[in-house]
Amino acid sequence: MKTIALFGGSGQTGKLVLEKALKEGYKVKALLRNPDKVDIRDSNLTVIQGDVLNASDVLIAVKDSEVVLSLFGHVKGSPEWLQTKGTDHIVEAMKQYGVEKIISLSGGGLPFPEMDKPKLADKMIRFIMKVAVPKILKDAILHAEILRKSNLNWMIVRGPRLTNDKPKGHYRVGWVGVNASTKISRADLADFIVKQIELDEFKHQMPFISE
Repeated sequence: MKTIALFGGSGQTGKLVLEKALKEGYKVKALLRNPDKVDIRDSNLTVIQGDVLNASDVLIAVKDSEVVLSLFGHVKGSPEWLQTKGTDHIVEAMKQYGVEKIISLSGGGLPFPEMDKPKLADKMIRFIMKVAVPKILKDAILHAEILRKSNLNWMIVRGPRLTNDKPKGHYRVGWVGVNASTKISRADLADFIVKQIELDEFKHQMPFISE
């Protein structure tokens, strides 16, 4: 089975992805700022204490991996350009070690004009984000630009409001304003992300996953 380099494995969605990846038999190298936040013990899990903003820590996590899952995001007190700088470090490490595939997680506010057909409500949400959290939205856009220019096999998974509901076991894979709803459970989102490890259906695309 493949070895996965995981960033953001201590977050609410990241933990579910970590558990599911291990259950599927993948080996996981998880870079964690605070390893105490993950109490999973598994022979296929290697925990590396470090920070995605530290290029040398990222190199350790990416080395000997075959796919990167980039699930880290802003929390209270995060640096303004967290996702941009962290993604830049990850891309450079991937190029250094010849790792080609990366799956990144972002929100529905990140535009993908090639396929999105935002309705009025979607446009209002994006406008609110531009006003309320402009730095986070700009950071997401810049991280996507880095991936677009990387020549790697990248995809960005986007979602609406995330819930802790029980998984339904099915979900819609669409675009903003196209075959989409306003929420999804983290468990179902994690299921989709782990499935993409073996698939390239959405290479160089940004599917929007919802109930």
